[in-house]
Amino acid sequence: MTAMDMPAGYAPHFKQSGFTDPWEPLYSRRADRKLLIGLRIAESHCNSRGFAHGGLIAALADNSMGLSTGEVLKAEGRSDVGGLVTVSLNTDFIGSGQIGQWLEVDTHFVKTGGSLCFTAALVLADNEPIARASATFKIVKRH
Repeated sequence: MTAMDMPAGYAPHFKQSGFTDPWEPLYSRRADRKLLIGLRIAESHCNSRGFAHGGLIAALADNSMGLSTGEVLKAEGRSDVGGLVTVSLNTDFIGSGQIGQWLEVDTHFVKTGGSLCFTAALVLADNEPIARASATFKIVKRH
């Protein structure tokens, strides 16, 4: 993938894991108090019908919402946060992503608390909503 294949502001995603390796290349961009994750949908991201797989969509939403929550906690000066653990994750599928489309997770709501944080996001394919997601994260305190 070249820089021409992705929207402005995106760069290779800085955080990698064995779980997300099969989905590479992943891209991300920082915005005000959030982190968006995106990829160009390929055949390897799809189910047998040729649509972006729901598991991929849910996992990317979880990842983007968690990282966005971390951005908000940092902006709030929360030095007691050692990490976040997903307590619940809900995904409603309202459309489908097709091979070649740009898939993007955009977190639009984060409410932090003392031990729990609540987050919501839209998942877009070429700027059209295909899913909405919400999650609750438990704050793991730094020791």
